[in-house]
Amino acid sequence: MGRSAFDTEKIAWIGVPSSAGARQAGQEQAPQCLRRAGLLEQLRAEGHDVVDLGDLARVSFSPDTQHPRQQNLSRVLEVLEQVRGAVDRAIAERAWPLVVGGDCTITIGVLAALAKTFPRLGLLYLDGDVDLNTPETTHSGIFDGMVLAHILGDGAEGLSHFGERSPLLEERAVTLFGYSAQAGGIDPVEIERLRDTEMAKYPLEEIRGDVRAAATRALRALESEVEHILMHFDVDVVDVGDFPAVDVPHKPGLRLTQVQEALDVFLASRKTVGLVVTEFNAKSDADGTLARQLNDTIRRAIRQRRSSA
Repeated sequence: MGRSAFDTEKIAWIGVPSSAGARQAGQEQAPQCLRRAGLLEQLRAEGHDVVDLGDLARVSFSPDTQHPRQQNLSRVLEVLEQVRGAVDRAIAERAWPLVVGGDCTITIGVLAALAKTFPRLGLLYLDGDVDLNTPETTHSGIFDGMVLAHILGDGAEGLSHFGERSPLLEERAVTLFGYSAQAGGIDPVEIERLRDTEMAKYPLEEIRGDVRAAATRALRALESEVEHILMHFDVDVVDVGDFPAVDVPHKPGLRLTQVQEALDVFLASRKTVGLVVTEFNAKSDADGTLARQLNDTIRRAIRQRRSSA
């Protein structure tokens, strides 16, 4: 099934209020905060047909001291089953999924659903980190630092074999964009993995001079490898000075205006079949200012999708 699987203007909102795979509570509040800030109404006002598939069950982080290297694995898997089912419903509605989390692990569930319809699927990973730890290498046991490792078939059995195929994606189908080794959050074992990877790499220090041009190069290269693309947007790719409501702050990071440039390029591609937004810790946004900024970023990027269609 090709790009025509989705109607031109039809978008399916899926809220995933879960911090099961996070480092602390707060991310589970994000979907409701973006709703309150008016994202769905703003999208509709711009002419999009928004199907509200609702928010999944709320799950908050709590320390899992019995499993220090695989914290809350069973809860993460329960959330992913719900995510996969919700994205299945979006596909059945012929609606482009906008999946708002929640921690980064939800992208595994989105990929598992999309891969059934789009077998030559790729991933644009706009993230301040590379998330290549496994339960064997992690210091924290927190799964949102292991997302890509499990997408590539490594790590805990339940996650590395989540879906109808393992790995969910081959390395050549993944593009890393905007990660900040200078911020100190990427572990030595992850840096070693990056040296030998076939994933396309666009680190912060190489792209920040001209983000739009770098995004264009990255998109063209990935489009030559895959037929469809999922866009993963972790808000911690933004410099903490611009956007502090994250669990893992990055400095240096991309400016919010630069992230907008990248998203505008990526979502204008006719191969992009969904957007996942993760890691907004709404607990750190008492007056809703950052939620409104994030809404504007999402809305403007989705506008590019409509223009391209």
